Amino acid sequence: MKMLSFLGESPTKALQNAQKECGPDAVVISTKKISSDGKNSVNMYEITVALEEEYDSSKKISKQKVVNTHSKENPKNMDAQFYDFRAEIENMQESLSRVQKTLWEPKSQLYDLVIPPEFIDIYTLFEDNEFDPEMTYSILKKTIEQLPIAMKSNPEKIKNFFKLILRRVIAIKHEVPLRVHQRKVMMFVGPTGVGKTTTISKLAARYAYKLGINYKVGIITLDSFRVGAVEQLRAYTNIMRLPLEVVKKPEELSEAIMRLKDCHYILIDTAGGSQYDMDKIELINQYQQNATETPIEKMLVMPANVKTTDLYEIYNSYSTLHIHNLIFTKLDETISYGNLISFAHKTKKSICYLSVGQNVPDDLHEASSEYLIDCFMNKKHNA
Repeated sequence: MKMLSFLGESPTKALQNAQKECGPDAVVISTKKISSDGKNSVNMYEITVALEEEYDSSKKISKQKVVNTHSKENPKNMDAQFYDFRAEIENMQESLSRVQKTLWEPKSQLYDLVIPPEFIDIYTLFEDNEFDPEMTYSILKKTIEQLPIAMKSNPEKIKNFFKLILRRVIAIKHEVPLRVHQRKVMMFVGPTGVGKTTTISKLAARYAYKLGINYKVGIITLDSFRVGAVEQLRAYTNIMRLPLEVVKKPEELSEAIMRLKDCHYILIDTAGGSQYDMDKIELINQYQQNATETPIEKMLVMPANVKTTDLYEIYNSYSTLHIHNLIFTKLDETISYGNLISFAHKTKKSICYLSVGQNVPDDLHEASSEYLIDCFMNKKHNA
């Protein structure tokens, strides 16, 4: 890469001089004003252009030709010179590329925050993961202000610092072993197709066979609407040799729970429906109101592969049931995980389990901040 400088009374004139000598392939690198001290002198403008190596050096401009007769007092050091600025040009292109990443739409919450170059990759990661913009703004603003300068120059330390912040943000409900004679009743609610029945089957196998304690597990289904729902659960319970109760009326739920009184875990499946079908949600509420003598932990099961607005729509509809904790399914069908983290934080609900596929009982993980952060950083789930 070769560099040439041309002068003119205006930027336009200087550019015309450059194009006249170098042709249309010349790339303008910089334009600057050159002031002269003389009383009657005319200010000049210098344009610097870049040419490929094969440019014919015989076209090098002489001092007389470059300055021309427009100025009564020629500025000093106006010889056109050749420079090898290949490395500088490459660095400039890289810098421009990084600056381009910091440009966002005016509607963004971050329009008034200048992202330093060392945070651009992290900022992009937050955007790609559909992390809540307000939370992103707050986290970046505090980090830019508070992170020690020595750490800002180390990409790995920056990444670890943001991992620490995310670890503090993520709300997790850890699995706690049951005490002797303790019983836990869990009701799983959520819209159609999120995988409630499959998730219950995975959890039943986990509690009964995978924790090393072999808890007694019973299953109750309230889903008499969906074709094949009872048959699907019956197939799983027969394989795992677990008791299954089918309840068709709200007043029958309490009796079904009593019949499973010897079980450590009782898992209740409910009928799915649109989050806008408030009649079905109210029916679920009637079931739980007929079993008030038994504490029931309500688990909202939601898909990870939907828009953030859909997550809030689902939550707002089912929140009338007084949700305790969250389960996310379909983590294998998305590459964005920031919305799950920020959603749980803003709703103040903890995540208990994560489902990553259809295989029973394997494709289920106890939720952990480390697992979600790994998904967030790599934009993919780990099986």
